[in-house]
Amino acid sequence: MVTIILPGYSLHNKDWAEEIKTELNLGHKVIVHNWEHWQAKGSLSPKREIARILKEVGKDEVNVIAKSVGTMITVLLTPLLKGKIGKIILCGIPSVSKERKEKFKEGLVGIPGEKIICFQNSGDPFASYDEVENFLAGVNPKIKVIKKERNDHHYPYHEEFSLFLKG
Repeated sequence: MVTIILPGYSLHNKDWAEEIKTELNLGHKVIVHNWEHWQAKGSLSPKREIARILKEVGKDEVNVIAKSVGTMITVLLTPLLKGKIGKIILCGIPSVSKERKEKFKEGLVGIPGEKIICFQNSGDPFASYDEVENFLAGVNPKIKVIKKERNDHHYPYHEEFSLFLKG
């Protein structure tokens, strides 16, 4: 088993991911994925990032903790990890369009809703808890969405992450 953390787009999300990694006590390897655009100039390439992530996780069963843009990479990645997904934690889903809902449905099909949890801040400036709860109900009504009382896009919930992944 390995847990991979897919942070948000901006470089400051690396600190969040490293903090989460340090605080998790899972008894197995935890990897922080460093987006390629953090080292080189340019934008995020989902295709290249997914190839890099697949190399990082190898043949192990995988848990995913994803924040912001990492949530979209997760739904593009999961079909390539059929039968190897343990649990998925989504936090800070940044957009809830119809097109995105279809991608989430396609990417998460076959993964029991009980193995997926979402943490969304009530006042997240990208998408509110209410928007995300409605969005995920249309993806899979069994996905639990946890409302956190914050008005930002920061998700420091390592204790809840650990409990979910261990449970």
